[in-house]
Amino acid sequence: MPIKIPDHLPAVDVLHQENIFVMTQNRATSQDIRPLQILLVNLMPKKIVTEVQFSRLLGNTSLQIELELVAPRTHTSMNTPQEHLQAFYKSFDSVRDRNFDGCIITGAPVEHLEFEDVDYWQELCDIMEWTKQHVHSTFHICWGAQAGLYYHYGIPKVALPSKLFGVYPHQVEYKRSILFRGFDDEFYVPHSRHTTVRREDIEAVPELRILSSSPQAGVYAVYAKKHKQFFVTGHSEYDADTLEQEYLRDVAAGKPISVPENYYPGDDVHQSPRVCWRAHANLLFCNWLNYFVYQTTPYDLSMIPSLEGENENQESV
Repeated sequence: MPIKIPDHLPAVDVLHQENIFVMTQNRATSQDIRPLQILLVNLMPKKIVTEVQFSRLLGNTSLQIELELVAPRTHTSMNTPQEHLQAFYKSFDSVRDRNFDGCIITGAPVEHLEFEDVDYWQELCDIMEWTKQHVHSTFHICWGAQAGLYYHYGIPKVALPSKLFGVYPHQVEYKRSILFRGFDDEFYVPHSRHTTVRREDIEAVPELRILSSSPQAGVYAVYAKKHKQFFVTGHSEYDADTLEQEYLRDVAAGKPISVPENYYPGDDVHQSPRVCWRAHANLLFCNWLNYFVYQTTPYDLSMIPSLEGENENQESV
């Protein structure tokens, strides 16, 4: 999918080096099609890294995408230059009157806080409420998934005895799920979190369906049919060295941290990490964009509110 992003965004050079097609403004306007409008609500501290990760995944199919970047106005980022934020990011207030085909709400390293103690919590609640009427399908990731399950369905996050840190095998539970169409019987996903959500809490909510899980990492993917919401607890978008950078950071800071599981060959930190999740990461986002965004989104984005609850009887999620 040719992805249209601002000309001078750092992701452009990285994606060109990886032979991922990035579309220029002139080329985009010459095509007689409507690009998919995707909003990335970036809550991660290193926003430039996250932009590249999601641009890479969104740019790997055959349609045109226009990516819009939003960061919380009520939080001051300490890990991304302010000039970058000012050049490439918009406030939620500036897009709240628009509609989008899809929205991605990222994770955030704020698990140690209660949701209500996060400085941008109210703003995020406003965004999550807004998505129900202004976004065709929303994809929540890691802490963003926990926040979404808590806000929309009252499901609490629960502290783990120790950090879940590594790359873990997963299975598809709901075999008719088209989000996981083409997946192997077992696939791998990186996780890095101190909290989780309980299966029994999710199963107690009739509107939710568990699609995939892991014996070690627990519930992985949850679907809410009414608002076409996905809640995914892992980080399929991670680069090969993301877990390594987290590990080395904590070691340097003297924090208690274990070697990421199933990551280094033989758990030897002197070896290069083994990437075993990239293919399924691409397939996950391709399936979401194809089946839950492109195939069902209206051509006229102003119709999105009227489509709420459409296909309630559709079983293949």
